[in-house]
Amino acid sequence: MPVESRESALEAELDGAIETRTPGVVAGGALLAVAVVLTALNLRPAITGVGPMLAEMRAGLGASVLWAGVLTTLPTLCFAGAGLAAPLLARRAGIGAAIAVALSALAAGLVLRVLDGPYVVLGGTLVATAGIALINVLIPVVIKGSFPARIGLMTGVYTAALQGGGALGSAVTPQLGDAFGGWRPALGSWAVVAVVALAAWILAARGTGRAPRHADAAEGGRSLLRNRLAWIVTAFFGLQAFYAYAAMGWFPQVLMDAGVSRDQAGLLFGLVSLIAVPISLVVAPMAARQRGQGGWIVLFGVFGVAGTAGLMLAPAWSPLLWSLLIGLGMSVFSLALTVIALRAKTGADTARLSGMAQGFGYLFAALGPFLFGLLHDAAGGWTLPLAMLLGLLVVQMVFGALAGRHRFV
Repeated sequence: MPVESRESALEAELDGAIETRTPGVVAGGALLAVAVVLTALNLRPAITGVGPMLAEMRAGLGASVLWAGVLTTLPTLCFAGAGLAAPLLARRAGIGAAIAVALSALAAGLVLRVLDGPYVVLGGTLVATAGIALINVLIPVVIKGSFPARIGLMTGVYTAALQGGGALGSAVTPQLGDAFGGWRPALGSWAVVAVVALAAWILAARGTGRAPRHADAAEGGRSLLRNRLAWIVTAFFGLQAFYAYAAMGWFPQVLMDAGVSRDQAGLLFGLVSLIAVPISLVVAPMAARQRGQGGWIVLFGVFGVAGTAGLMLAPAWSPLLWSLLIGLGMSVFSLALTVIALRAKTGADTARLSGMAQGFGYLFAALGPFLFGLLHDAAGGWTLPLAMLLGLLVVQMVFGALAGRHRFV
């Protein structure tokens, strides 16, 4: 099927999802906010917990570097593929039920991947990250539809919880491995958190899909494939995701090769994610109230360049400083989500832009961990892959400045 035809089909599904299901999540109250936060906490530990344990996993499974590259690439491939399928599931079941199904898949995948050998690990990771992918696309639609007067605040809270979960995954998983006797119980224990989030979401989303039709759904479907601004937002989202997933997959190993212990590398990379929590809570709402967000996006890009350059040129000199700067740079993720909501006038357009930016953006980002590892193997060190990320950050700042301008798709 041609790309434009697939996109048209996707737009039809998005229209159906928004028209018939989104209004079911209308409470916008404390219980729904808690469910959003608990859900967000589950969206990164399945990924960030792997980095500090990767060497142990490879040793225990007898797995190759190629297997490690596939494992670290799978999440972004799932984010692209399953993310584009989100509208279909939302139309059939309702957004509340779709997120509940996604959380169930996440919990099941986290358990499955610790039960057997390397291929089962890949299969379980595929299931878990497919669940995460569905949630990635649908939560911005929930925020737009259920908290229309607090988009910046709720996006900041959601992103802060997401980044906090990423920090916990990186910092706590090695400790769980020491406490429970290996990487299998350490990674599998995160399924408990997913089950808690599922219970909260079921309570918060009761009655979804039975509310009246959304007013803006009557606009009809339209493709964003020929919309210049939509592609700019998609490029910006994809570039920051490329950097983030290369970092999540490999930076703990970069730190360990610089002489940092496994536990310290996990804590430092946990700090990278943790920094984004206050940034998301403060900067995202501030930026959302301004006409443009380009200045903030460029500023975070400068921090990322400084931290990546330091890690490349003198990794052992100050791993803490490089981690702080990289964490500030990766905090641009909260603005990427904010931009998606702000560049669309309606909930339907938010869903279209979210699906396009995250679907195509994560498809590009899937190259990040793979290329980073490939360049390391080819060059025999970390200088070349880190130089690649430096160049990418410069391009990211350009597209981010354009995406942050006050316009609508």
